[in-house]
Amino acid sequence: MNATVIKAATVITMDAATGSSPVVRSIRIEDGAITQVAPDVDVRDGDEVIDGTDRLVVPGFVNAHTHSWEYLYKGRYDNLPLELWMLYSYPILGGRPLSPELVGLRSRLFAMESLKNGVTTLVDDVLETPTQDRAQLAAVFDAYDEVGIRANISGHVINRPFVDTLPFASDLLPADLVVQVRAQPVLTAQEYLDYSRAAIRDQHGRGGGRLRYMLAPSGPQRCTDDLLAGATVLGLEHGLEVHIHVLETRVQAVTGQDLYGTTLVQHLADIGALSSGTTFAHGIWVTDHDIELMASAGVSVSHNPISNLKLGSGLAPWRRYHHAGVPVGLGSDGCSSSDTPRLHEVVKMAALLHKAGGPDHTTWSTVDEALRAATIGGARTASLHKVTGSIEVGKRADLNVYDLGTLAFTPRSRVDNQLVYSENGSSLEYVLVDGRIVVDHGRLTTVDEQAAIAELRERMPAVAQWQDKLDLLNDGFAGVFDEVHRRCAAVDVGVERWTAQERGRVALRLG
Repeated sequence: MNATVIKAATVITMDAATGSSPVVRSIRIEDGAITQVAPDVDVRDGDEVIDGTDRLVVPGFVNAHTHSWEYLYKGRYDNLPLELWMLYSYPILGGRPLSPELVGLRSRLFAMESLKNGVTTLVDDVLETPTQDRAQLAAVFDAYDEVGIRANISGHVINRPFVDTLPFASDLLPADLVVQVRAQPVLTAQEYLDYSRAAIRDQHGRGGGRLRYMLAPSGPQRCTDDLLAGATVLGLEHGLEVHIHVLETRVQAVTGQDLYGTTLVQHLADIGALSSGTTFAHGIWVTDHDIELMASAGVSVSHNPISNLKLGSGLAPWRRYHHAGVPVGLGSDGCSSSDTPRLHEVVKMAALLHKAGGPDHTTWSTVDEALRAATIGGARTASLHKVTGSIEVGKRADLNVYDLGTLAFTPRSRVDNQLVYSENGSSLEYVLVDGRIVVDHGRLTTVDEQAAIAELRERMPAVAQWQDKLDLLNDGFAGVFDEVHRRCAAVDVGVERWTAQERGRVALRLG
C-alpha cells in the first residue's frame, strides 16, 4: 500500500508530550491515518515523499462554532448587538426556505474558504428558516463530502416562539404581531428527535466517517425542556456533540432570571441537559458557579472572540475556564457576525484579547492556549479528540503544511509565536484531510473554485433582492429589539463581561 511521508519537518504535534513546542519529526501516513511520528520513519518504494526542509506541520484547525447559513450575509451588517442583529440575519417574519441547490452552493463555498485557511474540521450549526428539511440537510452533507472537509453538521432547532425567548419583547411588540409569531408552527421535542434519528440513519458517518450529525438545540431559552433533555440523551447514546448557544449576551442572562429564576446553566443542570458531549457556544455571561457546574459535567466551550467583539457581546472568562479545567475551542461564528470563516484571525485574536483583563501578566492568554484551542481543544468540544486535533499515531492525517521561507516567518524565530501572531494563512503550502491533499499551494484540488464563485455571482441579484425585502419587513421591529437590549443592559445579572468604564456609561445613559 502506497503511503505519504513528510520527511524531517518542523512539527507542532499538540500531543501530551510536546504540545505546542516545535520539534523535528517525520510523519508517515497510510490509508488516511498517521502511522508513525518519529525523528526518522520508514520510506518504501512507491511512497510519496514531501521534503520537510523549511516546512512547518501542525494539526489542521478545528472551527468549533460556525454557521454556514450566514455565508450569503457576509459583510451585510455592522454595529448591531446580537438580538437586534438576529432580527435581520434570522428574521422572525418573512423567511422562506432555500432550495437544496442554493444550500449546497453556499456550503461548498463556505467549506472552500475554510480549507484554504487551514480549517480541516467544521462544527457547522446549520439553521434554515423557517425550518430545516431533510433535503436541505442532505445538501450540506453532499457539499462537504465533495469538497473533502471534516464536519459536524447540525439540525439546529428552535421550538419556542421567538417573542417568548426575550425579556420584555411580548409587551413591547404590537399585539397582532405577537399573535402572528406565536401562531407559526414549531417542532415538538418528539418531532425533532425523530428527525435527528432519521438524520443519524441517513447521513451520519458519510465520507468515510468524516461527516457526522450533530444535535443543536438553539439555546435553553429557545427550546423546551423535554427537547433539551432528550437531545442530551440521544447525543450520549450515539456519541454525538450536542451544541447549544448559552449566555452569549447580557440579554440572555436576564432571560434566565426572567424564565427560570436562575441562570441558564443552572437550569440546564436541573433538567439533566449537561453532559460530556455538551458544548456551549460562547458562554460569556456565566457565573463562577456556572463554571463549576460545567467543569463537573465535562461541558466544553467554543469561544468566538471576533464575533463577540463585533456584536458587543462581552469578554468570555478565558482564564476562569482554564483554571476550572473546562475544555475550550475556538470558533469564527457565522459570516454575518464575523464576516469570515478564516480561523487564523480568530487564533490571533484569542491570544491577544485576554491580555487585556488586567495587569497580572501571569494570567494573560498564551500562544500555547490559543493553539490548543484551535486544534485539540476544538476537537474535544466536537467530540472528535480521538480522531483529530493532534499529530499522533492513530489519528487521522488532518494537517497544515506551511512554507517557513515566507516573509511571515522571516527572520525565523519562535515559529509557534510566529504562527499565531505573524502568519495569516498565506504561507500555507498544503492542507490535508484524511491524508488527502485538498489544498495545494492555494489551489483546491477537489472542486472548481472559480465555477462556484461564478455561480453565486449569477444568483446574488435575486438573493440580495429578497434580503432587502426581509430587511424592510423587519425594520419596523428594530426599535423594540433595541429597547430590549437597552433595558437588559441596566439589569444586574451578578457578573460583568463588559468593561467597567462602558458599564458605567450604560448606567449613566439609562439612569
